[in-house]
Amino acid sequence: MTRASVRNIVLTGFMGSGKTTVGKLVARELGWTVVDTDDVIVSRYGPIEEIFAERGEDGFRALEREVAAEVAAGQRQVVATGGRMLLDPANAEALSGAGRVFCLVADVDEIVRRLESDVEGPVRPLLAGEDPAAEVAQLLAERAEGYAQFEQVHTAGRTPHAIAADITSRLDV
Repeated sequence: MTRASVRNIVLTGFMGSGKTTVGKLVARELGWTVVDTDDVIVSRYGPIEEIFAERGEDGFRALEREVAAEVAAGQRQVVATGGRMLLDPANAEALSGAGRVFCLVADVDEIVRRLESDVEGPVRPLLAGEDPAAEVAQLLAERAEGYAQFEQVHTAGRTPHAIAADITSRLDV
């Protein structure tokens, strides 16, 4: 699949895997637009924590489906998704049909390190618990099968630039 034949690139994976950072670099390399689905939701409906408080998880997931369908209609976009977005079959179908999906993967220790060092990033309630590493490990195990359906890009020990280069090089197959 060449760059010219790819409509969109979609990045999924666990929080802290680098979707937003890498997405910006890939978009810059390709001269495409970057779309962060969580940012779209926040810009329209307010902070995610408030959406969960007011609408519950089901309400938030409905907004994700709305945004996924909308984004799937575009092209020449690098889409950074929320960590669970593509675990919803409707979202996975919409976005897989609209582009090439890559799942950014890192181990538990790397994810915890990244989340703890991201002081300017979003609030991460997961880190407020007594054992964030155990929480991350449990969630990764629960999501493993869902994430495995997408092409894997290992990110641990690699710079965002190296990860972005890896992704763009895979487009020239």
